[in-house]
Amino acid sequence: MKSQSKQKSFWQGVIATLPLSIAVIPWGILAGSYAIEVGLTAFESQGMSMIVFAGAAQLVALGMIKAGIGLTSILLTTLLITSRHLLYGMALRKDVSSLPLKWRLSLGFLLTDELFAIVTTSKDHLFNRWYALGGGLSFYVFWNIATLLGIIAGQSIPNMENWGLDFAIASTFIAIIIPMVKAKSILVCVLVSLVSSVVCSIYNIEIGLLISALIGMACGTLYARMTGESV
Repeated sequence: MKSQSKQKSFWQGVIATLPLSIAVIPWGILAGSYAIEVGLTAFESQGMSMIVFAGAAQLVALGMIKAGIGLTSILLTTLLITSRHLLYGMALRKDVSSLPLKWRLSLGFLLTDELFAIVTTSKDHLFNRWYALGGGLSFYVFWNIATLLGIIAGQSIPNMENWGLDFAIASTFIAIIIPMVKAKSILVCVLVSLVSSVVCSIYNIEIGLLISALIGMACGTLYARMTGESV
């Protein structure tokens, strides 16, 4: 019975992540095809998705490689782009800190925006390691299959970056954020972060994403305290 419960939780995680996994396919195809265009081999392109496993960071890093920017700058930029995962880890710390090391490492590697969204908005609001593993692992498989499709297409179809596949990035994040806006404080956080990120983009502030996230959270928390809303 215990084994069946684990399997049920695992597949529930897979199903919960499925819409986001399908939505990310164009994004993965773009990452794979762009890697080929930049000059990476098929093996290197697939390895990037298997090891880095971070869509936005991969695309930015590939653009920097194409522009001939040095390794140190690429690593620092990638660190800044993925710094939000530190916040995700802090939010989930109380749920995973008691798990064995192999579980912490596995879920830490699989932790994405999408996985964070499904485990923090589950119906029973209780963290389940098998549910998280199902969601994270299935998303990882989808991402790498999509990358493989992009690699194949990139070798035979030129200029795929002009097909507008990058819209999948925006649509995926919209699909993640909207269901999480269940309180006015969260709405304040989203709106402030949105405005701040646009301003940072206009002024080419490289750490704009991190700055916007921190400002948004601060404003959302302040609003909740001023209005007495529970956070």
